[in-house]
Amino acid sequence: MRSAILEKGEHYYTYMDKIFNAIENEQLKYNWLITDCECHPEDKSIYEMFSKEYIWISGKQLTEIISKDDFQFVWGVFSGFSPEIILEEVLRYDLPFADGYKGFWVNNVGIQHPLAEVEIVAWDSSLTLLISKDDNLVRKFRSNFPLSEDLSELNIRNNKKV
Repeated sequence: MRSAILEKGEHYYTYMDKIFNAIENEQLKYNWLITDCECHPEDKSIYEMFSKEYIWISGKQLTEIISKDDFQFVWGVFSGFSPEIILEEVLRYDLPFADGYKGFWVNNVGIQHPLAEVEIVAWDSSLTLLISKDDNLVRKFRSNFPLSEDLSELNIRNNKKV
């Protein structure tokens, strides 16, 4: 499992259109559970949708929403699942969260939801995290955001300082 953190070089973080372009639209391959979300789209119906406890949406639907109104996510966890996994299976586990989750800052970073393949996290509008079982997805992200870093390596360095 590989991970990346983007906290340098951007004026604003976690605009999903830019993230989707960086991963070459691989989001289309997944269904998405979106949790712990705070965002401010102009469209009131989109705001209401993202204000719920969770959203279950296809990659195609998510891409269509973002293409209409590419707004910044302040907080949020986007957990990507294989299309074969159904919502009922997903909801057997705790919902992922961003604010206060300590698992992002450990040496061996993992995806919160055990059935998810990928996790994209908006962290307080100041950084974006990407964790994936698909190493190629992280390579694409890092290649398109050259100031991003390997999150696990960063944590190892930071934890040695403590």
